[in-house]
Amino acid sequence: MSPSARSDHGCTGLAASYAKRWADPIRRHCERYPAMTDELELLRDWDADAAPLTEPARAQARHRLLNTIARTERHPDAAPSRRHALRLATAAVVTMAVTGTAVLIAADGADEGDRTDRAGTNAPQMRNVGAVTVLNGAAARASRHEKPVAPRDDQFIYWKRIIKETERKTGAVKTYVDVNWDSVDGSKRSLTMELGRVIWEKPLGKGEGVWPPREWSRLKKLPTDPEKLIPRIIGVGTSDKSIDDFTAWDWYDAYFMLGELLKWPVLPEGLRPAAYEALALVPGVKATPGMKDSAGRTGVGISYPKDASEKGKYLIFDPESYEFLGFRDERISRSGKKTYIQLSHVVDWAIVDRLKQRP
Repeated sequence: MSPSARSDHGCTGLAASYAKRWADPIRRHCERYPAMTDELELLRDWDADAAPLTEPARAQARHRLLNTIARTERHPDAAPSRRHALRLATAAVVTMAVTGTAVLIAADGADEGDRTDRAGTNAPQMRNVGAVTVLNGAAARASRHEKPVAPRDDQFIYWKRIIKETERKTGAVKTYVDVNWDSVDGSKRSLTMELGRVIWEKPLGKGEGVWPPREWSRLKKLPTDPEKLIPRIIGVGTSDKSIDDFTAWDWYDAYFMLGELLKWPVLPEGLRPAAYEALALVPGVKATPGMKDSAGRTGVGISYPKDASEKGKYLIFDPESYEFLGFRDERISRSGKKTYIQLSHVVDWAIVDRLKQRP
């Protein structure tokens, strides 16, 4: 096919329409993360006349892109990154577009973690009993304590997050208080902060979207049955695959997307418990005792050590009540010479009518 027959995203047909829909989020991501451009070159090899991808190839394409997004979070090339929701727009376009188009994968088929399960087999895998107990306990606790809310599209979600960052070599500690006002439906400007840096987010354009979804109506449509929630989020609403047929790549994607969903401070009733229960279904999740949160409390960390991109990342829970205490993450400086341990938790949230309005 001649270059003139392609869109400026390197796509044709249905893929082109999806790429156009997500063009601005992808462009903004590439401007901030040059490393992402290499992965997006995959889009330029799509051919509308080619046979549809096999399930393993489609899973590998999606997995490689999510790995790249995770890698840019750990190795930022610029100032503090845009919030997680906007970054994941890139994953959504590829997940949707590859369902009907061919895509070029690296010749050796290897992913960023050099994993041996690159064929994406769905062999039975054991689930960690300790992790399952903690996550199911967290789901039960969330069900008992969640507050039903119904924000209007014209309102904002206010939330305040504490981030304690420690430089690994020197032990130097710095604490940030990030305050955010996110437009409920994305139609208004949002004010967000990352490591103390103020970021004004433009309203979502027509046809644009993010993960997790901004619109409350879309969040409410997500299943609260964990076995239905997982296929829905990794397929962006297009997959009806049973979790019994999941490949190793599918499970990684599920863990990644569920983690991003749980970072959102306010979810419809029943969705947060379902996300915890869904994490408990992921083979390979592990419980690690003795983890400290940003307030100095000792808890048990839940991680996914099977994938290199998740190294050092934990969800931390109280070992007795299973209350969620916060996140542990790692960040590498732009020079690559320093590693920071990040501990964070949300201390307050509310539904407000205006930007900069506090409860």
